[in-house]
Amino acid sequence: MLRLEHLFKRLGELMSRESALDHHFALATLFEVMDVAARADLKSEVLKELERHRAQMQSFRGHPGISEQVLDDVVARIERAYAGLNQMQGKAGQALAPHEWLTSIRSRISIPAGTCAFDLPAYYAWQQLSAERRQNDLRKWATTLVPLAEAVGVLLNLLRDNGVPQRVAAPAGQYQQRLPEGKTYHLLRLRIDESLGLVPEISGHRLMVSVRLMRPDEEGRLKPVTDDASFEMALCA
Repeated sequence: MLRLEHLFKRLGELMSRESALDHHFALATLFEVMDVAARADLKSEVLKELERHRAQMQSFRGHPGISEQVLDDVVARIERAYAGLNQMQGKAGQALAPHEWLTSIRSRISIPAGTCAFDLPAYYAWQQLSAERRQNDLRKWATTLVPLAEAVGVLLNLLRDNGVPQRVAAPAGQYQQRLPEGKTYHLLRLRIDESLGLVPEISGHRLMVSVRLMRPDEEGRLKPVTDDASFEMALCA
């Protein structure tokens, strides 16, 4: 889901721009989303996760520490995402499969220089259209992906909101934490002061999580740091 979120965010940003080059990469991102979403079980897995979260939220009703209004809003978001994805026919982007023009571009866009004007004159002609016309086309094609994008967004927001941030120390750039048995964490969130120039390298399993802080050298290679540092971490179950 994190890969899909990354691609959807990139697609939205590229579509909002006006240059033909940005729209070329928007199309490339659209095809990437279709590739990632090609898993036959992806849609059913996302639907199951939405239903699981909906049932979990409903179980909180009547709890004295929970606002019913907030709970209603969350459940409504989950149900809208579930209904939208459930109504989507087939895999995300499958509606674009019969589109011959898009298929011709998709088959060549991964080839180095495969979308030159002399290879795909119809694509070159599209790039010469107004920015508004290209944006309208991109939005129309991306509409087929909206149900999946909304469902993924709802799930990741619920997951992120479930974690409680805490400040932790990393002596000599190293941090380890044992995880309680019988509890499953699906996401680990880190927040590091950008001015430190640190890059986290994260590893772990069901009983342990480890964070090693790195810093890129002049050639961009990551090297372990030996300085003490701290960062904010949240484990999201």
